Amino acid sequence: MLCLLGLSDRIVGISHECDFPPGLQDRPRVTQSMLSPTLTSQEIDERVRTQPMTGQPLSRLDHDRLLSLAPDLVITQSLCEVCAIGFAEVQDAVRRLPSQPPLLSLQPHTLDDVFQALREIARWTGTLQRAEAVLKNLQDRLLAVQNRSAGITNPRRTLLLEWVDPPFSAGHWSPQLVEWAGGREVLGQAGERSRSLAWEEVTHADPEVLVVACCGFDLARSRHELPLLRQAPGFHDWCCTRNGELYLVDGNAWFSRSGPRLIDGLEILAHTLHPQLHPAPPGLPLAERFPVAVD
Repeated sequence: MLCLLGLSDRIVGISHECDFPPGLQDRPRVTQSMLSPTLTSQEIDERVRTQPMTGQPLSRLDHDRLLSLAPDLVITQSLCEVCAIGFAEVQDAVRRLPSQPPLLSLQPHTLDDVFQALREIARWTGTLQRAEAVLKNLQDRLLAVQNRSAGITNPRRTLLLEWVDPPFSAGHWSPQLVEWAGGREVLGQAGERSRSLAWEEVTHADPEVLVVACCGFDLARSRHELPLLRQAPGFHDWCCTRNGELYLVDGNAWFSRSGPRLIDGLEILAHTLHPQLHPAPPGLPLAERFPVAVD
């Protein structure tokens, strides 16, 4: 968002999760993940679930580095403490800074909230005019997809899966994206948090299309989850399995993050669900269809 507002040169520090756009990777990182990259998805889920009881942090804030950067504004998010330092810890760290910079915490649950978050950042940075131009482009792209989908009378029953072991439905803005793309999310609820599922729920919902969009995993890491999915109870009975409508996308890039690239994700998803209606988005990768079984 800051880069789209023309503020790249004013970014003095980033988090361990910040990997886009690529030109900012030389900036100092003020946070560090405490989760080993060798953990399985089940082990990650276990660490997250037990964290309140064990007290073991999921990430660490470098107070000394934050102090040395002397920021004029600190932006964080309080939507998910798995993906970022807890808000209370950030708030405490900012209070310790001699300059006492403003702390802007974003908590979007829907795409409209994401757009409002962009405006909020623009207000704090004096870039409202630039923000409106950026938002018009994003909203025009959204409207183009919505208009093409308007004539669909039978939306495709779709499951956007945010995690595989254990399975999680995708919440927040994701069911909106499915709807606008010409689908009907069978388990996720718009504006609500993602939730853990039983595989029996997936079988009962019987999606026509299943899209794996693992939160926090890039495409290469997400491919490691496919054998676990193929072993799921009822997998071979699902409509999407019988018809070969199983897809893999980079959830970390296009679906998990509350930023402008959600519109990219929408265009990718729309082409996946209705390729004859929605053209392939230029410059963006298409969803990968993956086989039911591996030879």
